[in-house]
Amino acid sequence: MTAPNELFHWTNCGIPTIMPDPHSILHQNLLRLLREYVGYHHQDRVHDSLAKDTPDERAIELRPAASATVIGMPRLGGLHHRYAWRVAA
Repeated sequence: MTAPNELFHWTNCGIPTIMPDPHSILHQNLLRLLREYVGYHHQDRVHDSLAKDTPDERAIELRPAASATVIGMPRLGGLHHRYAWRVAA
């Protein structure tokens, strides 16, 4: 933990400005990315050992109509996708 006076940067005129700690910003970004990946791993990614199911047991979506198309929803910044049916209007 940093001391409160380490969070301030003194300007030439003597007015303090708040400077964020770069390590805490990187730490927060890493935690956000890990949370996204764990969510993807448990909710979207199928596992061979679970008979092609997810750990959170996602329901199988049957094709709702003959005119339905498949849409891709980006996960992890577009690195992976989850697919679902969309009924044409």
